[in-house]
Amino acid sequence: MIHRFRQSSPAALAPGVLTAVTIALAASFLAERYEGPQLLFALLFGMAFNFAADGPRVKVGIDFASKKILRFGVALLGARIGLEQIAALGAAPAAIVVAAVVGTILCGWLLSRLLRRPAADGLLTGGAVAICGASAALAISAVLPQGKDHQRFTLLTVVGVTTLSTVAMVLYPLVAESLGLDARGAAIFLGGSIHDVAQVVGAGFMISPEVGDGATLVKLLRVALLVPVVLVFAQLFRKAGGGDGGARPPLLPGFLVAFVALVALNSFGVVPGPMAAWLGELSRWCLVVAIAALGVKTSFRQLAELGWQPVVMIVGETLFIAMVVLGGVLLLR
Repeated sequence: MIHRFRQSSPAALAPGVLTAVTIALAASFLAERYEGPQLLFALLFGMAFNFAADGPRVKVGIDFASKKILRFGVALLGARIGLEQIAALGAAPAAIVVAAVVGTILCGWLLSRLLRRPAADGLLTGGAVAICGASAALAISAVLPQGKDHQRFTLLTVVGVTTLSTVAMVLYPLVAESLGLDARGAAIFLGGSIHDVAQVVGAGFMISPEVGDGATLVKLLRVALLVPVVLVFAQLFRKAGGGDGGARPPLLPGFLVAFVALVALNSFGVVPGPMAAWLGELSRWCLVVAIAALGVKTSFRQLAELGWQPVVMIVGETLFIAMVVLGGVLLLR
């Protein structure tokens, strides 16, 4: 017990946490300078420091950053969502988004079965593609069984969805314009099919401010679906021992409770606008630090050992959600 307390003391955590923070700051600087994907930079920079992963001084802090700071950041995502934003979308776009999210998760599960991967892998990639990319991958990963390859598979999922989201940010506005979609249709297509929030905003404002605002609202609905999805997954795998060290996770994960509480407080106007913006920014920084820490714990060789099947799964799910959302948009015309 005393040894455990010493390991979790601020002095023991500081070297590892500061390492992850330093990597996150460097990645953020380059991302802002060259307008690149911040989370992907943090992951790649972290992997470059994999040689230090088992160092006695940094290991405890790196583990803390990759788990506790990660869950804290996911919980703070709730400050970005309000029920009035979701209600403003209307029934038809909401139905398209819900159908696309559920269908993509089922598509991920089916692909995992066809490629002889664990069902949890398909649900992880499907959920990441369906909801909000890297953030969803990290949140869903926290409630899935923590097997031998789980952490590496999570990181590969983050790399895949971030890369494809960046590609989609460039290509999907061209698709929307070539099909002659109006502002509403383009907003639903971009917000309903691009993985990460930042890339949705970038793609939308490439077309017009109206499309950018609409696409962001659609994307927020997908982010809000993180709550029921994580809750369902937590219950599905509870008996399998999804917690750390093989222990059964709690009936309702603490970070999910905090997420729901923040959504409720934000919806009723309890959280002032400036504070909600500040909490959203803090959430982003926590996720960047957590990704940097996860990168330190993983090497390129370990990712390569996972094989080609995860790549096929993520690409297949990306194409699936794009086709479902685009089909729904075309039916609304």
